[in-house]
Amino acid sequence: MRHTVPAGLNRKESDVYLRLDPARIPQHIAIIMDGNGRWARRRHMPRVAGHREGVASVRDTVETAACIGIPALTLYAFSEENWKRRPKTEVDFLMRLLCHFLKAEIKALKKNNVRLNFIGRQHELPESVQREMEEASLATSKNTGLLLTLALNYSARSEIVDAFRSLAEAASRNGGLAHMEVDEQSISDHLYTRGLPDPDLVIRTSGEMRLSNFLLWQLAYSEIYVTQTLWPDFRGVQLLESIEEYQKRDRRYGGLGPDGHNRPHPSHRTHAEAKR
Repeated sequence: MRHTVPAGLNRKESDVYLRLDPARIPQHIAIIMDGNGRWARRRHMPRVAGHREGVASVRDTVETAACIGIPALTLYAFSEENWKRRPKTEVDFLMRLLCHFLKAEIKALKKNNVRLNFIGRQHELPESVQREMEEASLATSKNTGLLLTLALNYSARSEIVDAFRSLAEAASRNGGLAHMEVDEQSISDHLYTRGLPDPDLVIRTSGEMRLSNFLLWQLAYSEIYVTQTLWPDFRGVQLLESIEEYQKRDRRYGGLGPDGHNRPHPSHRTHAEAKR
């Protein structure tokens, strides 16, 4: 039985959506947005051109996610390491681009009923950026649809360090460290993402096979989807294709399949197996 295509999808997106099971849409998708520099280099353009085009990818991806009813989307926008490994001119441009994005997209976020959230060490960002973040968060706070989280000045290891500091501080206010209880739930409750479900699916663009210090605690059982598409070329149709692949997988969380065997899905064959 064919299901109804949500309003707002174009023809290509609609074609992919019709192959999906709407009851099995991921509740939380995380994306490592990578490839802006390579996109620009292949076109003999400055790196900043790739970042500028990447904003269009964010806009299109968020709109598609909102259209199909994904509850939560987290985008890795700027890492702590970016301060150290990128030229100052590029970092300064990224900060200006972020401010422009936060100002320019409020209207579209409201139209799509998207609520904006941020994770990372926000206090280390420039004050101008912090002000725009606060205003954008406040302006979208009453929206009830997709929760869009931007990871800015983010590091998963720093997040875990901050969680343990928070645990220790809470214990010191409650009788001392002897009263500190540490288990998986208490750690999760002190992470930046507290209140969010762990991602069902993490997408990495540009073909790189690493997590890059992103949501290391939360991605313990997430399905990983890597696409060769560079982030500036990523659009809503690629998001839907990643969900299509996700729905082919058998999520066992360390258990066995229905037949009692830990047999991989055919789509998980190695390259060597696929060539036989």
